[in-house]
Amino acid sequence: MPWRNTRDRFGGLARLFHWLTVLMLVGSFSLGLSMVGLEFSPQKLQLYSWHKWLGVTIFAVTVARLGWRLASPPPPLPDGMPGVQKRLAHASHFMLYLVLVVMPLTGWTMSSALGTPVVYLGLVQLPDLVAANRGLADTLKLIHGTLAWVLLALIAVHVLAALYHHVVLKDDVLRRMLPWRTGAAAEGAERAV
Repeated sequence: MPWRNTRDRFGGLARLFHWLTVLMLVGSFSLGLSMVGLEFSPQKLQLYSWHKWLGVTIFAVTVARLGWRLASPPPPLPDGMPGVQKRLAHASHFMLYLVLVVMPLTGWTMSSALGTPVVYLGLVQLPDLVAANRGLADTLKLIHGTLAWVLLALIAVHVLAALYHHVVLKDDVLRRMLPWRTGAAAEGAERAV
């Protein structure tokens, strides 16, 4: 499996980044939803720590993904796809990346404003981005929570678009990001063996 993207398929590294991000987002959202309603306790503090660790990792993976996207551009969208759909696809990808960068930064800044450091994996204390400020922390909490819902909406649009391409249009848009080989490319490779 090639690591670089080709004209027909995302390479191994792009797919690894994509599916790793999916898994981390599932974990982060699960932790986020379960920790908010808990009474203050050591368990709640641990869940917050894990949530912060995932947020920092999502941020780092997203920055790496963006760098890789520049080094190995994604496969082009199908030729027959209308221009407006292509623009919408590019806009939705831009918004996904933007939220995946900004959301962890709001969480990190909120922790700084609350005066609670982010200690990555319990080993490395990240620098505070702002001085303690309860009013700013409350504003960032609202922004962070709103971005969570925005991200869920963007993910829903992303998944629905991929399923539309797969089920209705029957093109390879979804298959080229799957972690296993499918479709014409896989069949051709199997025949060659």
